[in-house]
Amino acid sequence: MTLSHTALVVGATGLSGGYLGRLLKSEGWQVVSLSRGVETLAFSDRHIAVDLSDRAAALAALGAVSDVTHVFFCTWSRQANEPENVRVNQAMVQNLFDGLAASPLQHAGLVTGLKHYLGSFDDYAAVKPYTPFLESQPRLPGLNFYYSQEDVLFAEAAKRGFTWAVHRPHTMIGLAVGNAMNMAMTLATYASICRETGRPFTFPGSVEQYHAVADVTDARILARQILWAATTPKAANTPFNITNGDVFRWTWLWAQIADYFGLPVGDYPGHPMPLEQQLADAPAIWAGIVQKHGLVDLPVGKLATWWHTDADLGRQIECFTDMTNSRRLGFADYQQTPQSFFDVFDEMRAQRLIPA
Repeated sequence: MTLSHTALVVGATGLSGGYLGRLLKSEGWQVVSLSRGVETLAFSDRHIAVDLSDRAAALAALGAVSDVTHVFFCTWSRQANEPENVRVNQAMVQNLFDGLAASPLQHAGLVTGLKHYLGSFDDYAAVKPYTPFLESQPRLPGLNFYYSQEDVLFAEAAKRGFTWAVHRPHTMIGLAVGNAMNMAMTLATYASICRETGRPFTFPGSVEQYHAVADVTDARILARQILWAATTPKAANTPFNITNGDVFRWTWLWAQIADYFGLPVGDYPGHPMPLEQQLADAPAIWAGIVQKHGLVDLPVGKLATWWHTDADLGRQIECFTDMTNSRRLGFADYQQTPQSFFDVFDEMRAQRLIPA
């Protein structure tokens, strides 16, 4: 890859954006990062600090950028309800493209997720989905900000002549401190608290999730698919599911995670035990663990998002995906799911985020 390719990574401090930015830089791309705050990122050649929901600020900040050939939208803004999710997140994508009016865009990639098949937060699983989720499935009725983001993407691509790809990961696995949706870091924090306090390491979710077939998405494989789709002509203008390429059941993966941390598996009670309720006292406990083990001094909320893992593991439906479009067009990457978790745990230990 030559320096004639300049990527704008929107949401560069997040899980998907951070892994993508590092991959692009390793492949020789010029990388422009964008987030709401001022950041110094090792992979970034230039950083733009702007809130894309502020149209005037977005147009001003992006108006100075005229060399972006590829843009990757890897963020979203959670609002109080789905009408507000649609309004804000659709506007962010529109403001982005309007701000890049002077750039010679060749490709735009949009990262969404499985709420494309499951429905919005307001209507989640109101229509029972069938599995595996197919990229060819029609949209569900009702508001969904993923659909609104796609509509802006499709309209801009048709108007300006660049190619597009939509990437739909399942639960993301990777390391990004402060990321709002990160199961691996949440489970590592939970396990560390259990080991320190003697609490049982018990699966906190639903019976359905405990026994069902599931899959997840390693942030590294998502980044590779995004790069592949952006540089493979036959992949143009295609939606892609993206997961590791294997499936698992929590009945046995939970035991492997327990073994990694040297913990016995707690007896599953047959009903959800939400982490947000179990760990209401986690802030004080974690502060003690940090002091005792000489860890990086971060509040527990920077490492764990109990609510998101509760929502993921508490689903009363089976969720896994089909990757026909990737396989048909030549993307055959694979990542073993247990190793995805263990790699994050290893990195957290190496960075002194959790005890060794």
